[in-house]
Amino acid sequence: MFIASFTLVLPFFPTGTLERMEDEGDVATAFTLARILSNIPISRGGPTSLVIFDIHALQERFYFGDNVLPCFESGIPLLKQRLHQLPDSNNVSIAFPDEGAWKRFHKLLQNFPTVICTKVRDGDKRIVRLKEGDAVGRHVVIVDDLVRSGGTLIECQKVLAAHGAVKVSAYATHGVFPDRTWARFVHENGDSSFAHFWITDSCALTVKQVVGQKPFEILSLAGSIASALHI
Repeated sequence: MFIASFTLVLPFFPTGTLERMEDEGDVATAFTLARILSNIPISRGGPTSLVIFDIHALQERFYFGDNVLPCFESGIPLLKQRLHQLPDSNNVSIAFPDEGAWKRFHKLLQNFPTVICTKVRDGDKRIVRLKEGDAVGRHVVIVDDLVRSGGTLIECQKVLAAHGAVKVSAYATHGVFPDRTWARFVHENGDSSFAHFWITDSCALTVKQVVGQKPFEILSLAGSIASALHI
């Protein structure tokens, strides 16, 4: 159609967690989807621009071909803005549920004291333990790129509370929550372990379900997308 330019805004890269092959016959669909998107035809203005927020693994940035120009954005600036608005903003520490989350986000949050958790195997179980940092007397915010069942966040909250955190909150750019697993965090269901749970609106179906449900709060990506598109 001879369009001047084409931009695809894909806030959540849905196959981002499928970047590895664990068993024979597995398909690393993160790479597959990246190849599909890389074959979008070039327009008159050049390659397609592709805007993605907090893609799951850093190496996935290199899965895309030369026919697209990926623009990798983050929801962390929205979180930082919200944290500075808290009454106890001077008492906030950031916790990472594993070393992968630390690698992804620690440079964006280096002005906050940090706590790092780690997962260790005990038979068939994976146990969360505190690796380094001090949670005593702090409002600790667990930061990760996405949340599905929320099991890791719940285990991290228990560990942080046991190590003296006075308040625990959570942030995930992408609130996937299949099968309404978000319900386990809702205060009305008797769980008040998390003071705040921030997600962005990258997963629209989840947003419709959790809006108005404490402790959830939605951080809109609209401004960030507009900035990425230079609107």
